[in-house]
Amino acid sequence: MKPTLPKGHPKLLHAWAFYDWANSVYSLTIVSAIFPIFYGALFAIRGSSHIEFLGWELKSTALVSFVTALAFLVVAIGSPLLSGIADYMGNKKRFMQFYCTLGSLSCIGLYWFSLENIYVGMFLYFLGVIGFWGSIVFYNSYLPDIADPEQHDALSAKGYILGYLGSVLLLIFNLAMVMYPNVFGITGNETEASMKAMKYSFITVGIWWLTFSQYSFYYLPRGHKGPKVTRDIIFNGYKELRKVWVMLKADKRLKRYLLAFFVFSMAVQTVMLVATYFGEQEIRWSGSGEKTTGLIVSILLIQLVAAIGAKLTAKASSVFGNIPTLIIVNAIWLVICVIAYFITLPIHFYLTAVMVGLVMGGIQALGRSTYSKFLPVTIDTTSFFSFYDVAEKVGIVVGMLIYGFIDQITGSMRNSVLFLVVFFAMGIVLLRRVPKK
Repeated sequence: MKPTLPKGHPKLLHAWAFYDWANSVYSLTIVSAIFPIFYGALFAIRGSSHIEFLGWELKSTALVSFVTALAFLVVAIGSPLLSGIADYMGNKKRFMQFYCTLGSLSCIGLYWFSLENIYVGMFLYFLGVIGFWGSIVFYNSYLPDIADPEQHDALSAKGYILGYLGSVLLLIFNLAMVMYPNVFGITGNETEASMKAMKYSFITVGIWWLTFSQYSFYYLPRGHKGPKVTRDIIFNGYKELRKVWVMLKADKRLKRYLLAFFVFSMAVQTVMLVATYFGEQEIRWSGSGEKTTGLIVSILLIQLVAAIGAKLTAKASSVFGNIPTLIIVNAIWLVICVIAYFITLPIHFYLTAVMVGLVMGGIQALGRSTYSKFLPVTIDTTSFFSFYDVAEKVGIVVGMLIYGFIDQITGSMRNSVLFLVVFFAMGIVLLRRVPKK
């Protein structure tokens, strides 16, 4: 018999957090480490940083920014529709499983990514983004359902920590394949073998994500059972968003926090999505070998330090409060962006990576748990978290479009970093306006 665990049960909490262990390999390998290096290497081998796409001559990094923005736009538009249906069906887990499967299979499909088949490759990348972030919508909405308010901060941080540790383990394995392909029976000259190893790493990500997520799905509840879906409630998700919007007008603290979250999350997520592309293009590496190793080592540094940073941030929030801690973390992010504009050498990139790690996990975990604490008492958590996720996704769409546009026009990602400074400063100002009670 499948167990039905009560709210707050340790096994249920662990099962929820364990999904971070399963899916974080996507955000590390595909978003941050191996795929950006693989993507940049394809253009380096070709001898050009531009490619024709849909009739436009686009810079490689700008193309990724625009495709990423489009994927997040699809998630932002689609998640309210599916969230509304999930509320009525009482089966949010099925939707979470669908997105998980879509994302993991798309990762496996990236094995066939090439510039000659750029449309197919970018479409698979596009689906991977949708799969990952679509599942997160329903994953986040489980937090108030399975945990009591006083457990939110620690549990949210535990999820990120498990995610960092699990993704680092797989990345180390993939790094070994890339650096020593012959040991794993991968043939070809140095460049060919390394590229093959990167492609194999995409397969490992898909298998890891799909396999380990089954533990979470086994214990997570279906959701609150409601009436069957009819034509009249297909668009209920958008109605629910409107209802949440109306409720926000009467809840000054939640409304002001969401505005601040929209701004600083836009900046944070943009940094995380483009950091490796920045390091690949803007740092003066001595050669392709040092570049590949250096970028992956930097990402490992970020992940290892981030596990510590998430825990420290959770402890700081218990002492100083959530909002003051978020203000401090935003100030650190602002300084990091100023520094990033000037860095040119690998050692600079390593040091910046350590700073990013200290605040990356903390601001994500605390941002999510702060929102859950501010929610009114309701069983309809999916609608509120759908609103939260839509705000996050729309912010990413705006951030990636601005970043890609500046990169395309000026020809340098370094110039795009400057606008992030402005948004972190705005985040600090807006957080200071959030009422204490």
